[in-house]
Amino acid sequence: HVQLVESGGGLVQAGGSLRLSCAASGDIVSSMNMGWFRQAPGKAREFIAAINWSGDITYYSDSVEGRFTISRDGVKNTMYLQMNSLKAEDTDVYYCAADGRSFRRYSISQEYSYWGQGTQVTVSS
Repeated sequence: HVQLVESGGGLVQAGGSLRLSCAASGDIVSSMNMGWFRQAPGKAREFIAAINWSGDITYYSDSVEGRFTISRDGVKNTMYLQMNSLKAEDTDVYYCAADGRSFRRYSISQEYSYWGQGTQVTVSS
């Protein structure tokens, strides 16, 4: 059984930084591809970043490229999202996700089988 728990969200001023963590339980997580998505009320879940099981391939959405960095620690079974130069439009609930299937469809939320409960990020302008 795989369980994902996000933490690190909060309130920050525009231009500031936050680091989100996604702690994963379950032995098979280390072999899974993982990603970060975000969602505003009434909107579809939006892809932010993805990282493959070994941590050597990453992808980002155009909206966060150059500002956010995804990483993972295989020993701690934890994935991170370092968010810098935050903007008001980054305000959302952020979710981490994991799946062991092909990494080719990394930006498609339906391709991920496991999800965390979400953590709120609020950026004040």
